[in-house]
Amino acid sequence: MIPIQNFLHKIKWDKKEKPEEYVLFYYDRVEDTLKEIKYTDILRIEDNFLILTINGKEANVPLHRIKKILKKGEVVWER
Repeated sequence: MIPIQNFLHKIKWDKKEKPEEYVLFYYDRVEDTLKEIKYTDILRIEDNFLILTINGKEANVPLHRIKKILKKGEVVWER
């Protein structure tokens, strides 16, 4: 399995990929559930965190909390 950070960079920089086709699911400890975010909501990747916008606010999500990534509804990466 490709490391999550490498996979996210591939989506961003590979000209054959379309970031708007990707959806990520991460584990939210507070609500004890998987949350869905669009790849296009990611502002940047810093160290081991995704910096993204959730409901208009900037949020940090640790990369180890990402559980799966879908492309056009199909699982392409899963932990």
